[in-house]
Amino acid sequence: QVQLVESGGGLVQPGGSLRLSCAASGSIFSINTMGWYRQAPGKQRELVATSTSGGSTKYADSVKGRFTISRDNAKKTVYLQMSSLKPEDTAVYYCNAAAVTIETMRVLDYWGKGTLVTVSS
Repeated sequence: QVQLVESGGGLVQPGGSLRLSCAASGSIFSINTMGWYRQAPGKQRELVATSTSGGSTKYADSVKGRFTISRDNAKKTVYLQMSSLKPEDTAVYYCNAAAVTIETMRVLDYWGKGTLVTVSS
């Protein structure tokens, strides 16, 4: 099993910054893609940013130029630096990892429980 624990959410004013972290633990053999998704009230969950083990990144158009995803493979941790935050960025942010566990030796998707980001004055 893989556990993903997010941290760093909170209340921030428009134009402000926050940094989210997500640490993976468990019987991990390897982690392929790690990323962030978000779900605003009444909306579907959407991709925010992803990072492959090789270093390739992908961003939603709505966050390009404002958010930066990075990861520390040794620590099995992915980060999301969010800047120039807007009220429309308000959502629960979920960490995702495509990981191989020692038990299954298959790539499976794992999700964190989410961390709330509220952008409001």
